[in-house]
Amino acid sequence: MNTLAVIAQESSLSDQGAWIANVFFYAIAAVAIIAALKMVTTQNVVHAALYLLVVLTAVAATYIVLGAEFAAVTQALVYLGAIMVLLLFGVMLTRARIGTDTDLDHDQKWMGALVAVVTGAVMGYSLWEAFGDMKLPADQVPQTTQQVSDSIFSTYIVPFEALSVLLLAALIGAVVVARRD
Repeated sequence: MNTLAVIAQESSLSDQGAWIANVFFYAIAAVAIIAALKMVTTQNVVHAALYLLVVLTAVAATYIVLGAEFAAVTQALVYLGAIMVLLLFGVMLTRARIGTDTDLDHDQKWMGALVAVVTGAVMGYSLWEAFGDMKLPADQVPQTTQQVSDSIFSTYIVPFEALSVLLLAALIGAVVVARRD
């Protein structure tokens, strides 16, 4: 084949790959949005935890579609593993009612929805104004797991440790609340 035919074939394959990636991304995003809405509208605490599990799994799947396998594995280990176990322990230790609980709903839900939409719009506008169409320079994008871990555990070590202390405090708080009963 001549060079132009090879270039055209590679271009069509990359366009097809991008199209498939977009389809998967939007499908995963739809699942995440529906599960998030169900999570905040359900009246069953255990169902809310399971919907949160679906949302966190969708985020990990989004990382895979974007080609960030390290972030996907970290998402699965940290959030799907540790955070969900912590949340379920909290639900079990606080003796929350397992069935439908009508006391979880209140009259201010429409005001909360309005505040969420306005906050999302302001954040989106602020990000668009600050960054617009800027892209990260190719030489600053970490290429290996070693580079990613070095950036996390050098630049962001203080927030990382603060998060671990926060999670420990939440676990101790759940045990204290459960032992009072």
